[in-house]
Amino acid sequence: MTLHEKYKVDVPVGESGEWKVEKFKVEEEDVKSQRMRAAFHPGEASRIVPAGEYTRLIHRGNVVMSDTPAEILDHLDFIQEAKGKVLINGLGLGVALNAILQKPEVEQITVIEISEDVVKLVGQHYLNKTNGKLKIIVADALLWRPEKGEKFDVVWHDIWDNICTDNLSQMSKLHRSYGRRCDWQGSWGKELCEDLKRRGW
Repeated sequence: MTLHEKYKVDVPVGESGEWKVEKFKVEEEDVKSQRMRAAFHPGEASRIVPAGEYTRLIHRGNVVMSDTPAEILDHLDFIQEAKGKVLINGLGLGVALNAILQKPEVEQITVIEISEDVVKLVGQHYLNKTNGKLKIIVADALLWRPEKGEKFDVVWHDIWDNICTDNLSQMSKLHRSYGRRCDWQGSWGKELCEDLKRRGW
């Protein structure tokens, strides 16, 4: 079984406010086009989406997240580290959440999500699949604070729609906030953002 087969989401299609979950297909012809583009932009080769059916989360017509193999790989470090008591800042399509719900060593998960519509559209689906293991709080991850003395084994920050150097300041803020509250933490796209900054983009 591939990582994509193991971790692809099963969130149903639907809409809530300005948010939408939809299925989409990638055909072999699309893959050929991706490979041609990657030939001129080598950095895109690892992001080629194989033919198949996928799910994506859309906000105001823009794709925020999908369950393509490359996006699942973006969360792999976190998925491997996840155990015990886990905090996820940002729900999105729930790719990371879906993966760690499959790990018996993960005992408790708290998700902080700013959008009530995303919680209705995506979060409720996962709440219905768990038996008290998952808690979702509607709040701004940059402002929300755990209870005094509360700690986590693993924390994952994933509140950004795209990868750009502007995200680094928020990542630093979140990492400082949880530095003494967890054993391990990471941010989606952090290494790529740092690489872009080094190259002056």
